[in-house]
Amino acid sequence: MFFLMRMAFWLGLVLILLPSGSSERAPASTVGASDAISAASATVGDLRQFCARQPDACIIGSHVATELGYRAQAGAKTLYDFLTEALGPKQASSFANAGKFNPLLETTSQNTLTPIDLTPAWRGPVSPRKTAKHSA
Repeated sequence: MFFLMRMAFWLGLVLILLPSGSSERAPASTVGASDAISAASATVGDLRQFCARQPDACIIGSHVATELGYRAQAGAKTLYDFLTEALGPKQASSFANAGKFNPLLETTSQNTLTPIDLTPAWRGPVSPRKTAKHSA
């Protein structure tokens, strides 16, 4: 329930801050910043006590929020599947054919190196570093 209130707060804040697109100005307000802050803190304090006053509403609200979460999850999965199908490659992908044999993805030559191929490459002898000391 608190998640829904928090989400409504942030969504309202975003909507307030978006430009309105009209050239008309709102009438000047006489509400100061301190008045707005004190009213907001009183509202938050009242909302914290809501579940103590109305326990049935909180229980039903939590069930509704859970059901909305499940529906949002199902909708997101449907949207993901649709976008994957619409924007994905038109060829058979390895994700679509998971578990099926695809000769283009399989390598047919394994363990074909000879012992000569496995020997390390020759490296010349390591020469000592010459230091740059000048005698005067």
